Amino acid sequence: MRFLLLLILTLSASSSIGQKLIETLETPNGRMLIYSNRTWIFEEDLNFNGILNEELHSEISENSSLNYIQSWDTEVCYTSQLKNDVNKLKDTIWLCVQDSSSDEFVMPFDGVVTSRFGWRRGRNHNGTDIDLVTGDTVRSAWSGKVRYAKYNKSGFGNLVVVRHHNGLETFYAHLDKHLVVPNQEVKAGEPLGLGGNTGHSSGSHLHFEVRFYDIPMNPEKIIDFKTKKVKDENLLVHRGIFRAGSSSSSTASTSSGSKKYHRVRSGDTLSSIARRNRTSVSRLCRLNGIRPTTILKIGRNIRVR
Repeated sequence: MRFLLLLILTLSASSSIGQKLIETLETPNGRMLIYSNRTWIFEEDLNFNGILNEELHSEISENSSLNYIQSWDTEVCYTSQLKNDVNKLKDTIWLCVQDSSSDEFVMPFDGVVTSRFGWRRGRNHNGTDIDLVTGDTVRSAWSGKVRYAKYNKSGFGNLVVVRHHNGLETFYAHLDKHLVVPNQEVKAGEPLGLGGNTGHSSGSHLHFEVRFYDIPMNPEKIIDFKTKKVKDENLLVHRGIFRAGSSSSSTASTSSGSKKYHRVRSGDTLSSIARRNRTSVSRLCRLNGIRPTTILKIGRNIRVR
């Protein structure tokens, strides 16, 4: 065990492409493959396709006009930005920001917002800047899997990118030190790194981004930085949410009114969902084409309005 811990600390989980496999090691987290350039990867991650939200990705894949891709690359911070054109997004896509009660949102750092998403110094500022002191702990906003954790020469400095089960990715830039490695599973609130002043930064702060299929969106459309909470677990993604100054409403109007959905969690019943949303079981059944005796599968989306 002592040898295992020493090995994990001295090796790095980065690119193993083109490298010779020199050893395998059984660990409590699975079989580790160790390569000639002193990098490693767990065997189960070799064929990982990068999709953490199958339902959302299936919906996007079925829309031929979007042609969006979501690859898994631990060496580049943008995996498909040029491919995924926001102007192709004609319809509204629903996603649940908080996938379950065990995956509550956690502020990356509880500090003062010093710069917001929007046009700044001749270009778009794609995130929200939060003031901190070098060495402060920066945490994962939601649970997910670390896709990128290295020094970025394009200006981010030490950067961590986490892909989440809700379909979003978050960027944590200008860190002084990384505390995670690529392909590592993280829980909401788990430390990702220590805040710093690396890259193109004029002072210690956290540059925090929220991205949907590599397209940056305004974090304040989702997060209330004063209350430190998610504004609404239901997020309707449309072109306006990627622009500064547009409406922050997470619902979209239709000819029949505003639609709202609930993702079924463990212990949910039609009665409890109805009470929580001030409606009736019979109305839920009409909206979703189900019966009062229908068994609710965890993860199913139920329209409540």
